[in-house]
Amino acid sequence: MNNLVITIAREYGSGGKTIGEMLARESGISSYSSEIIKMASEDSGINEQLFAQKDEKLKPSRQILGMSKVYKGGLIDPESDDFVSDDNLFNYQAKIIKDLARTQNCVIIGRCADFILKDEKNVISVFIHAPMEFNIARALERNNMTRKEMIRFIERTNKHRGDYYKYYTGHEWNDARNYDLCLDSSKLGFEGCIREIKSYAKIRFGEQLKEIGLNW
Repeated sequence: MNNLVITIAREYGSGGKTIGEMLARESGISSYSSEIIKMASEDSGINEQLFAQKDEKLKPSRQILGMSKVYKGGLIDPESDDFVSDDNLFNYQAKIIKDLARTQNCVIIGRCADFILKDEKNVISVFIHAPMEFNIARALERNNMTRKEMIRFIERTNKHRGDYYKYYTGHEWNDARNYDLCLDSSKLGFEGCIREIKSYAKIRFGEQLKEIGLNW
């Protein structure tokens, strides 16, 4: 094993992104979330704003019709009319995720990274969740919304993430069978989630972690 990648899927408000960033910072490695959009834009030459507009979201028509197009790799040719299609925007993000997974120890947050890297042996996939009340309380600390508005926002955001995941993977986003670890951040706390991820890595990879510079 040349490096280790940890992918984190997360419910809104559960702290999954924060946990991933904390883990990366403590370990002296990089974490990637929205950075992948900028990297995909630079790699493809496609305007970054197009990536940002479709970030972990589907067109309403695809949501309503329950359409899916499971990702199988590859890119659409620049000469094609579909070069800047939503599907090719996903393809380029997937390319960046694969490139990162081949070259460095890192944490990748969201963007179906667990599925994109499902055949790689150096990947730990994690789903961070928490009860709705915990997610609401935490989200209200960081957003100027009423409780009712926040509930709607959380439900809508999670639906976008779930629909996006289903479209590109064919699986349910919150199905525990998709992940190596499913952790309740309200019970474990953020530091506790990090300890569990590290413990799992040590059991699974043992001394290999030290060989790639992770002294957990």
